[in-house]
Amino acid sequence: MFQIGPYHFDSHVVLAPMAGVTDLPFRQLCRTMGAGLVVSEMVTSDTRLWNSRKSQTRLNHAGEVEPRSVQIAGGDPQMMAEAARMNVERGAQIIDINMGCPAKKVCKKAAGSALLQDEPLVAEILDTVVNAVDVPVTLKIRTGWNRDNRNATRIAKMAEDAGIQALAVHGRTRACAFKGEAEYDTIAKVVDTVQIPVFANGDIDTPHKAKQVLDATGASAVMIGRAAQGRPWIFREIEHFLRTGEPLPEPSLEEVRDILCNHLSELHRFYGDFMGPRIARKHVGWYLKTFADGEVFRKAFNKIENSLEQHASVQTFFERQITKEDKAA
Repeated sequence: MFQIGPYHFDSHVVLAPMAGVTDLPFRQLCRTMGAGLVVSEMVTSDTRLWNSRKSQTRLNHAGEVEPRSVQIAGGDPQMMAEAARMNVERGAQIIDINMGCPAKKVCKKAAGSALLQDEPLVAEILDTVVNAVDVPVTLKIRTGWNRDNRNATRIAKMAEDAGIQALAVHGRTRACAFKGEAEYDTIAKVVDTVQIPVFANGDIDTPHKAKQVLDATGASAVMIGRAAQGRPWIFREIEHFLRTGEPLPEPSLEEVRDILCNHLSELHRFYGDFMGPRIARKHVGWYLKTFADGEVFRKAFNKIENSLEQHASVQTFFERQITKEDKAA
């Protein structure tokens, strides 16, 4: 349970912002599956680039459940402030600053986790953005630039002093990318350093792991990223386990089919007849990665360019799975 500005969240689970993943259909789905707060895909602070198709879809919050949290990325304080203001004008109710992305194309522009090397610039960006808007501002960071330069606790204190209202910490350095074990001890130190809500992020892929991480760090919530790809029900599983100590049963094949088909429909509606089927391919691959014949199906599915055919093929795939399950029983 935590609060960001005027918004109260009766939840211990947050959806991490992920470029190319946490679009509007996925955010809405994760909300229905139990995520308390969901954060948009990263939007560049260079507003001159906002006319691209990619930026236009990332800036679309039509019909989104409140509060709407939008993540911005960049390394220039004034551009970040302008991007924050323009997103608020477009309906953002929380601005999230990206200082956690390890991607080379982001870091080489002195944005994302590359900023952690320049603490004076971090302070200037935080102050400038917080003072530019009248909505809460949050921050996502890593534990530092590399193993010899961990500065998460200093950045966290700096953020709190600047008026940042919640902090997500991915338990790895920029140099680690997504390799190695997440440093929950560093996240615990951050929690001890500040009074604002802290979200623990990194390697949390089961309800049991979520509880272990919350117990070890004292964080207000866990932030789930890659583990939600193809398993959006992980949010309700974690929330249920944290509240009751009992695991939820796995969703039935029928429910997985219905969740996936509804997700497909929303992707097709949001992106249109041309891009919708293309965007859908990666999501279908994630949903089916645990099925024995999922890879064979995925290769065939990726050649389908029509939304109706995609639906029909998914329905047929699940009919076969359900029949196999019935015979095995």
